[in-house]
Amino acid sequence: MSDDISAEELSLSLIPAVEQQLESSETPFVKEHFDRLIQEDEIDEHEAKKMIALCLADEVETMQKEQRSFNLPRYQQMVQFLPLLPE
Repeated sequence: MSDDISAEELSLSLIPAVEQQLESSETPFVKEHFDRLIQEDEIDEHEAKKMIALCLADEVETMQKEQRSFNLPRYQQMVQFLPLLPE
């Protein structure tokens, strides 16, 4: 991650993108796993959105580092494994 923005700041800035994905027919897996996450006692809607945004931030960071396009299957896999967070 660049020194200019932390992973936490990047993920928080991506919450609006996650909210759009929750409504989009192009990313039904986001809504599916969001609904699964909020069924857990300790995870509320905001926390679930933050977790998904961390996955999105990880993919964006990796995309920039590797100078490649967005890898939707990789992002989908990370979201699927939540509440485990990417390392």
